[in-house]
Amino acid sequence: MTVGVASRLEKSGVSRLRLEASGSGGYPMADQAQLDRLRIVVVAEDSVQYESPYLGQHGVSFFVTADRGSTTRHVLVDVAQNPDALLENMKHMDIVPSSVDAIVLTHCHYDHTHGVARVIEAIGKQDLPVIAHPDIFRLHFVSDPYLKHIGVMEGDKRPDIEAAGGKLYWTRDPLEIMPGLMTTGEVKRQTDFEEVGMRLFTMENGRLHGDLMLDDISVIANVKDKGIVIVTGCSHAGIVNITKQATELTGGEEVHAILGGLHLIEASDTRIKKTVQGLQKFSPNWISAGHCTGFRAQVSLYTTFKDRFFPLQTGVRFNVL
Repeated sequence: MTVGVASRLEKSGVSRLRLEASGSGGYPMADQAQLDRLRIVVVAEDSVQYESPYLGQHGVSFFVTADRGSTTRHVLVDVAQNPDALLENMKHMDIVPSSVDAIVLTHCHYDHTHGVARVIEAIGKQDLPVIAHPDIFRLHFVSDPYLKHIGVMEGDKRPDIEAAGGKLYWTRDPLEIMPGLMTTGEVKRQTDFEEVGMRLFTMENGRLHGDLMLDDISVIANVKDKGIVIVTGCSHAGIVNITKQATELTGGEEVHAILGGLHLIEASDTRIKKTVQGLQKFSPNWISAGHCTGFRAQVSLYTTFKDRFFPLQTGVRFNVL
């Protein structure tokens, strides 16, 4: 995070997002474009599906398949932190690495980005789109329990990604991957109770700054006759903020589903309660949350949404038709 980025975000707001979403400024978005079908496989997560051969790891990765007419695109959202385990799971799941058409890195943390160059090598394509925020390679660290860099690790920086065959698409703005599938871009912070969830730091010009995780982005799919599906890595921007932005970018479409990490593992009971209440207003048909969500938040989500909530697990498959 830099002061300049924070200032731009504060000055932008909904008007900028609507401008971009309408195609009248910024990156041109296909107006109200929709997918015919969406399929999502959880390739990596902290827990695994019951009686499965899959390997669990701290982190998340999703294999997203989007269909629109005769066009199909396969997008890998995050790569977790262990490429060997990720590729092993893909083999068990009959996911051929070379089928991946693009990678989205939702934020800098090692448990979402570690081994990305190795994964790109396994995919074996040149100029493979790798979509991320331009601040993703910054110094990013914690001091509790001790000073430690937790951002993108050596071996996965820009030269490594490009040498492996990746082509970086750096943008603070929403980016359309195909009509009906896009990223959120920088998420406007609209609530008064959501925060990044950790004491995170960065440096700019030799000065220490709290890191607001402005690089935290999510993926939005707009599915015909269903509504929008939000795929998030850790929701450091706040899942209610993310959902608000998703509806603004898609013109107020119904929220069909939310899945990913919600980073409420260390949140207060008050914040968890307000988050669940905020999500209730969107009335999603289902929510699947895991990774950094935390047990207390999962219990609260289940108590509120009943059978519309289920924990995220490695190996789970979602079909939105």
